[in-house]
Amino acid sequence: MNISTAPQSMTTTRALAGRVSLITGSTSGIGLGIARALAAAGSEIILNGFGTPETIAAAQSQIASEFKVRVMHSPADMSNPASIREMIDKALASFGRLDVLVNNAGIQHVAPLQEFPPEKWDAIIAINLSSAFHTARLVLPSMRDHKWGRIINVASAHGLVASPFKSAYVAAKHGLVGLTKVIALEAAEQGITCNAICPGYVYTPLVETQIDGQAKAHGIPREKVIRDILLAQQPNKRFASVEELGALATFLATDAAASITGIALPIDGGWTAH
Repeated sequence: MNISTAPQSMTTTRALAGRVSLITGSTSGIGLGIARALAAAGSEIILNGFGTPETIAAAQSQIASEFKVRVMHSPADMSNPASIREMIDKALASFGRLDVLVNNAGIQHVAPLQEFPPEKWDAIIAINLSSAFHTARLVLPSMRDHKWGRIINVASAHGLVASPFKSAYVAAKHGLVGLTKVIALEAAEQGITCNAICPGYVYTPLVETQIDGQAKAHGIPREKVIRDILLAQQPNKRFASVEELGALATFLATDAAASITGIALPIDGGWTAH
């Protein structure tokens, strides 16, 4: 089975030249893939997230040199409203505007409800849901001033359907879909759109680790782990790639998507078609 089946080259015009994009949780995985796609479209980039100084510097340098855009990094803690405000203030001071906000930061914990640690619930709600409220409310004034803006919330198939043992994650992602609709309605006449992307399983280094771990734990081949465990709910039996999510986010950020707002768009291989 081909794990990552996105086209090797997803080219895009520089439709976002002159724009500034902030992507939370973007030092690796989905967020980094979206940041690279927006940069390929010409946008200046503000990365956010944790990692070693060397890893973050390498990501900044690669994006800047490959796509010829400015790249800044903020280590803001997305569970801390004061830290989020500091990040937004610094971004506006550095670039003068914020045009595209991608709320991607997220964490996960899996446990039965009666065993779910309350501190894990609080952390997941704070990072997966509340952070999007804080970022959106702080960037909207700049977007309104420029009469243009794109807010893209990375929700999940779990923002549309549920699975057992993921109470906080499912609740947060359902809440994020609801927040998306409210922002879309409030900003509809101001040239600002707000949409949610709802991925199923996406192939990232973290998922690769899960594949190996499950294969060893259950003593079964990798292909069986992929098809019968991780992708059990995805009819197409393949992972989405970070490039696919980046291409979708970039489209939603362009003028071509000016009339698309308030939607929760699955990119889940048919999972939510059940």
